[in-house]
Amino acid sequence: MPVDFRKKFPNTRVILDATEVPIEKPTHVSCQSTTWSNYKHRNTLKTMIGCSPRGAITFVSEAFGGSASDRQIVEKSELNPDVKMFDKGDSIMADRGIMVQDLFASQDVFVYTPTFLKGKSQLDPQEVVHDRRVASKRIHIERVIGLSKSYKILKHGIPRGKLQLGSRIIFVCFVLSNFRKNIVHKNA
Repeated sequence: MPVDFRKKFPNTRVILDATEVPIEKPTHVSCQSTTWSNYKHRNTLKTMIGCSPRGAITFVSEAFGGSASDRQIVEKSELNPDVKMFDKGDSIMADRGIMVQDLFASQDVFVYTPTFLKGKSQLDPQEVVHDRRVASKRIHIERVIGLSKSYKILKHGIPRGKLQLGSRIIFVCFVLSNFRKNIVHKNA
């Protein structure tokens, strides 16, 4: 684990974020609605990606239609608390939109996310410091996802004829990025 990461978030086991990969528009209407992403304004496959504090891809969920929520993906994946992937006292770092704190609370696993304003006009100074610390470490997953999505098939979209293999294609592209030069410095 990088030195600074270990100081600030010593129990973090995974940094999570969801990503969407464009796909060719399916011909079947129900498939079109399942894969439609309001966020990307096109048809996509959505998957949850996890990396270690050092930046290695450690988790790639199955791909779901772009309309799936982050919570649904966590509940249906191996991250689901029922699988018991985490030990008591571990922590997960995630984006603000990944609202799964309640799922892991029963296992005594903490989920670090940036703070919501919750009706306030601005954050308290200690919340600002906390959010900056989380953001400075959570950026690793953003960089790893960007690096992994540089493969042409993920950049230009998965063809309609390959949608059955969508989860496997995404998995292979993301895992292959582990063989590239590490993007997280040992002191990060």
